[in-house]
Amino acid sequence: MFSFFKQKPKLKDIIPRNYIDIHSHILPGIDDGSKNLEDTLFLTNAMKKLGFEKCITTPHIIQGVWNNTHEIIQTLEQKTIIDFKNNNHHFTVKAAAEYLMDLEFLKLFQKERLLTIKDDYVLVEMSYINAPMQLYEILFELQIAGYKPILAHPERYLFYFSNFENYTKLKNAGCLFQLNLLSSVGYYGEGVLKLAIKLLENGMIDFVGSDIHHERHVNAFNLPLQLKNSKALEEAFERNNLFNF
Repeated sequence: MFSFFKQKPKLKDIIPRNYIDIHSHILPGIDDGSKNLEDTLFLTNAMKKLGFEKCITTPHIIQGVWNNTHEIIQTLEQKTIIDFKNNNHHFTVKAAAEYLMDLEFLKLFQKERLLTIKDDYVLVEMSYINAPMQLYEILFELQIAGYKPILAHPERYLFYFSNFENYTKLKNAGCLFQLNLLSSVGYYGEGVLKLAIKLLENGMIDFVGSDIHHERHVNAFNLPLQLKNSKALEEAFERNNLFNF
Protein backbone atom coordinates (compact mmCIF):
# COMPACT_ATOMS: atom_id res chain seq x y z
CA MET A 1 0.00 0.00 0.00
CA PHE A 2 1.29 3.48 -0.83
CA SER A 3 0.18 7.04 -1.49
CA PHE A 4 1.03 9.85 -3.86
CA PHE A 5 2.86 11.57 -0.99
CA LYS A 6 5.53 8.90 -1.06
CA GLN A 7 7.84 7.97 -3.88
CA LYS A 8 6.01 5.55 -6.13
CA PRO A 9 7.59 2.12 -6.38
CA LYS A 10 8.63 0.80 -9.75
CA LEU A 11 6.60 -2.02 -11.21
CA LYS A 12 9.54 -4.40 -10.95
CA ASP A 13 9.74 -3.75 -7.21
CA ILE A 14 6.35 -5.34 -6.43
CA ILE A 15 6.78 -8.56 -8.42
CA PRO A 16 6.61 -11.42 -5.89
CA ARG A 17 9.38 -13.98 -5.89
CA ASN A 18 6.97 -16.77 -6.78
CA TYR A 19 5.39 -14.92 -9.71
CA ILE A 20 4.00 -17.17 -12.45
CA ASP A 21 3.36 -15.26 -15.66
CA ILE A 22 0.40 -16.42 -17.78
CA HIS A 23 0.61 -14.15 -20.83
CA SER A 24 3.62 -13.47 -23.04
CA HIS A 25 4.90 -13.88 -26.58
CA ILE A 26 8.40 -15.27 -26.18
CA LEU A 27 8.45 -18.36 -28.39
CA PRO A 28 10.75 -17.55 -31.31
CA GLY A 29 9.37 -16.62 -34.73
CA ILE A 30 5.78 -17.67 -34.20
CA ASP A 31 3.91 -14.36 -33.88
CA ASP A 32 4.56 -10.64 -33.26
CA GLY A 33 6.73 -11.37 -30.23
CA SER A 34 10.22 -12.86 -30.13
CA LYS A 35 11.75 -13.00 -33.61
CA ASN A 36 14.35 -15.71 -33.00
CA LEU A 37 16.08 -17.78 -30.33
CA GLU A 38 18.44 -14.92 -29.50
CA ASP A 39 15.43 -12.73 -28.70
CA THR A 40 13.88 -15.49 -26.62
CA LEU A 41 17.05 -15.99 -24.58
CA PHE A 42 17.32 -12.25 -23.97
CA LEU A 43 13.67 -11.84 -22.96
CA THR A 44 13.54 -14.84 -20.65
CA ASN A 45 16.82 -13.84 -19.01
CA ALA A 46 15.36 -10.39 -18.39
CA MET A 47 12.15 -11.91 -17.02
CA LYS A 48 14.17 -14.05 -14.65
CA LYS A 49 16.05 -10.98 -13.39
CA LEU A 50 12.73 -9.21 -12.83
CA GLY A 51 11.69 -12.05 -10.54
CA PHE A 52 9.54 -14.23 -12.79
CA GLU A 53 9.68 -17.78 -11.44
CA LYS A 54 7.82 -19.52 -14.28
CA CYS A 55 6.19 -18.51 -17.52
CA ILE A 56 3.22 -19.84 -19.47
CA THR A 57 3.76 -18.23 -22.85
CA THR A 58 0.75 -17.65 -25.11
CA PRO A 59 1.35 -17.27 -28.86
CA HIS A 60 -1.46 -15.68 -30.85
CA ILE A 61 -3.89 -17.84 -32.77
CA ILE A 62 -5.65 -15.54 -35.23
CA GLN A 63 -6.94 -17.14 -38.41
CA GLY A 64 -5.55 -15.40 -41.49
CA VAL A 65 -2.88 -13.58 -39.45
CA TRP A 66 -1.14 -16.06 -37.15
CA ASN A 67 -2.30 -19.47 -38.33
CA ASN A 68 -0.80 -21.29 -35.40
CA THR A 69 -2.14 -24.63 -34.24
CA HIS A 70 -1.95 -26.75 -31.11
CA GLU A 71 0.69 -28.92 -32.81
CA ILE A 72 2.81 -26.03 -34.14
CA ILE A 73 2.96 -24.38 -30.74
CA GLN A 74 3.76 -27.53 -28.77
CA THR A 75 6.46 -28.58 -31.25
CA LEU A 76 8.14 -25.17 -30.91
CA GLU A 77 7.73 -25.32 -27.13
CA GLN A 78 9.69 -28.58 -26.96
CA LYS A 79 12.36 -27.29 -29.36
CA THR A 80 12.78 -24.14 -27.29
CA ILE A 81 13.18 -26.11 -24.06
CA ILE A 82 15.91 -28.17 -25.74
CA ASP A 83 17.56 -24.97 -27.02
CA PHE A 84 17.52 -23.62 -23.45
CA LYS A 85 19.38 -26.72 -22.24
CA ASN A 86 21.89 -26.53 -25.08
CA ASN A 87 22.60 -22.90 -24.16
CA ASN A 88 22.79 -23.67 -20.42
CA HIS A 89 19.84 -21.32 -19.99
CA HIS A 90 17.72 -21.99 -16.92
CA PHE A 91 14.16 -20.73 -17.23
CA THR A 92 10.93 -22.67 -16.68
CA VAL A 93 8.47 -22.22 -19.53
CA LYS A 94 5.51 -23.98 -21.05
CA ALA A 95 3.17 -22.98 -23.87
CA ALA A 96 -0.54 -22.28 -24.14
CA ALA A 97 -2.20 -19.88 -26.59
CA GLU A 98 -4.06 -16.57 -26.83
CA TYR A 99 -7.13 -16.97 -29.04
CA LEU A 100 -8.90 -14.16 -30.87
CA MET A 101 -12.64 -14.52 -30.32
CA ASP A 102 -14.33 -14.60 -33.71
CA LEU A 103 -16.44 -17.04 -35.74
CA GLU A 104 -13.35 -19.06 -36.69
CA PHE A 105 -12.58 -19.50 -33.01
CA LEU A 106 -16.13 -20.67 -32.39
CA LYS A 107 -15.72 -23.34 -35.07
CA LEU A 108 -12.29 -24.29 -33.74
CA PHE A 109 -13.19 -25.18 -30.17
CA GLN A 110 -16.31 -27.02 -31.33
CA LYS A 111 -14.20 -29.46 -33.31
CA GLU A 112 -10.90 -29.76 -31.40
CA ARG A 113 -9.30 -29.28 -28.01
CA LEU A 114 -7.88 -25.84 -27.19
CA LEU A 115 -4.42 -25.22 -25.79
CA THR A 116 -5.19 -24.05 -22.27
CA ILE A 117 -3.15 -22.24 -19.63
CA LYS A 118 -4.03 -24.95 -17.13
CA ASP A 119 -6.88 -27.44 -16.96
CA ASP A 120 -9.84 -25.71 -18.65
CA TYR A 121 -8.64 -22.08 -18.32
CA VAL A 122 -8.22 -20.56 -21.77
CA LEU A 123 -6.83 -17.12 -22.64
CA VAL A 124 -8.96 -15.15 -25.11
CA GLU A 125 -8.85 -11.67 -26.59
CA MET A 126 -10.90 -9.32 -28.73
CA SER A 127 -10.02 -6.95 -31.52
CA TYR A 128 -8.93 -3.52 -30.24
CA ILE A 129 -11.38 -1.94 -32.70
CA ASN A 130 -14.63 -3.50 -31.52
CA ALA A 131 -16.10 -6.52 -29.78
CA PRO A 132 -17.26 -9.38 -32.03
CA MET A 133 -20.99 -9.33 -32.79
CA GLN A 134 -21.21 -12.89 -31.50
CA LEU A 135 -19.27 -12.17 -28.28
CA TYR A 136 -21.80 -13.52 -25.80
CA GLU A 137 -22.66 -16.48 -28.00
CA ILE A 138 -18.96 -17.37 -28.15
CA LEU A 139 -18.56 -17.04 -24.37
CA PHE A 140 -21.67 -19.14 -23.77
CA GLU A 141 -20.63 -21.91 -26.16
CA LEU A 142 -17.07 -21.84 -24.81
CA GLN A 143 -18.32 -22.56 -21.32
CA ILE A 144 -20.79 -25.18 -22.55
CA ALA A 145 -17.71 -26.89 -24.06
CA GLY A 146 -16.19 -26.95 -20.57
CA TYR A 147 -13.76 -24.01 -20.72
CA LYS A 148 -13.22 -21.13 -18.33
CA PRO A 149 -12.46 -17.98 -20.38
CA ILE A 150 -9.85 -15.50 -19.18
CA LEU A 151 -10.14 -12.25 -21.11
CA ALA A 152 -6.68 -10.82 -21.80
CA HIS A 153 -6.08 -7.13 -21.07
CA PRO A 154 -9.74 -5.97 -20.70
CA GLU A 155 -8.43 -2.48 -19.92
CA ARG A 156 -7.10 -2.13 -23.48
CA TYR A 157 -10.53 -2.31 -25.15
CA LEU A 158 -11.12 1.42 -25.26
CA PHE A 159 -14.45 1.03 -27.07
CA TYR A 160 -15.78 0.19 -23.58
CA PHE A 161 -14.32 3.36 -22.05
CA SER A 162 -17.61 5.28 -22.06
CA ASN A 163 -19.74 2.31 -21.01
CA PHE A 164 -18.15 0.54 -18.07
CA GLU A 165 -21.27 -1.58 -17.59
CA ASN A 166 -20.00 -3.80 -20.40
CA TYR A 167 -17.36 -5.12 -18.01
CA THR A 168 -20.06 -6.11 -15.54
CA LYS A 169 -21.90 -7.89 -18.34
CA LEU A 170 -18.73 -9.78 -19.27
CA LYS A 171 -18.22 -10.79 -15.64
CA ASN A 172 -21.82 -11.96 -15.40
CA ALA A 173 -21.28 -13.94 -18.60
CA GLY A 174 -18.52 -15.92 -16.88
CA CYS A 175 -15.40 -14.05 -17.99
CA LEU A 176 -12.36 -13.83 -15.78
CA PHE A 177 -10.12 -10.79 -16.33
CA GLN A 178 -6.32 -10.68 -16.78
CA LEU A 179 -4.73 -7.24 -16.45
CA ASN A 180 -1.56 -6.39 -18.35
CA LEU A 181 1.06 -5.36 -15.80
CA LEU A 182 2.34 -2.54 -17.99
CA SER A 183 -1.11 -0.92 -17.91
CA SER A 184 -0.37 -0.03 -14.28
CA VAL A 185 2.52 2.23 -15.32
CA GLY A 186 0.68 3.98 -18.16
CA TYR A 187 2.63 2.20 -20.91
CA TYR A 188 -0.40 1.96 -23.22
CA GLY A 189 -1.66 5.48 -22.59
CA GLU A 190 -3.86 7.47 -20.24
CA GLY A 191 -7.17 5.90 -21.31
CA VAL A 192 -5.93 2.36 -20.67
CA LEU A 193 -4.47 3.42 -17.32
CA LYS A 194 -7.82 4.89 -16.23
CA LEU A 195 -9.66 1.71 -17.16
CA ALA A 196 -7.04 -0.40 -15.38
CA ILE A 197 -7.44 1.65 -12.19
CA LYS A 198 -11.24 1.43 -12.34
CA LEU A 199 -11.19 -2.33 -12.89
CA LEU A 200 -8.78 -2.79 -9.98
CA GLU A 201 -10.75 -0.49 -7.69
CA ASN A 202 -13.94 -2.41 -8.48
CA GLY A 203 -12.31 -5.75 -7.65
CA MET A 204 -12.77 -7.05 -11.18
CA ILE A 205 -9.21 -8.17 -11.98
CA ASP A 206 -8.59 -11.86 -11.36
CA PHE A 207 -5.08 -12.38 -12.73
CA VAL A 208 -2.14 -10.48 -14.20
CA GLY A 209 0.20 -11.07 -17.11
CA SER A 210 3.25 -9.39 -18.59
CA ASP A 211 2.23 -9.63 -22.28
CA ILE A 212 5.94 -9.27 -23.04
CA HIS A 213 6.76 -9.15 -26.74
CA HIS A 214 10.11 -7.31 -26.93
CA GLU A 215 12.81 -5.36 -25.13
CA ARG A 216 10.70 -2.19 -24.79
CA HIS A 217 8.20 -4.11 -22.69
CA VAL A 218 10.96 -5.43 -20.44
CA ASN A 219 12.39 -1.92 -19.99
CA ALA A 220 8.97 -0.55 -19.01
CA PHE A 221 9.04 -2.60 -15.80
CA ASN A 222 11.42 0.12 -14.56
CA LEU A 223 8.60 2.69 -14.71
CA PRO A 224 6.78 3.77 -11.52
CA LEU A 225 3.33 2.47 -10.69
CA GLN A 226 0.54 4.97 -11.37
CA LEU A 227 -1.85 3.57 -8.76
CA LYS A 228 -2.98 5.13 -5.50
CA ASN A 229 -3.12 1.70 -3.90
CA SER A 230 -1.43 -1.49 -5.03
CA LYS A 231 -3.40 -3.94 -2.87
CA ALA A 232 -5.72 -5.21 -5.63
CA LEU A 233 -2.76 -5.67 -7.96
CA GLU A 234 -0.81 -7.57 -5.33
CA GLU A 235 -3.79 -9.84 -4.69
CA ALA A 236 -4.01 -10.60 -8.41
CA PHE A 237 -0.31 -11.55 -8.38
CA GLU A 238 -1.08 -14.11 -5.68
CA ARG A 239 -4.02 -15.58 -7.58
CA ASN A 240 -1.63 -16.40 -10.43
CA ASN A 241 -0.32 -19.18 -8.18
CA LEU A 242 -3.34 -21.14 -9.36
CA PHE A 243 -1.40 -21.80 -12.56
CA ASN A 244 1.72 -23.27 -10.97
CA PHE A 245 3.20 -26.19 -12.91
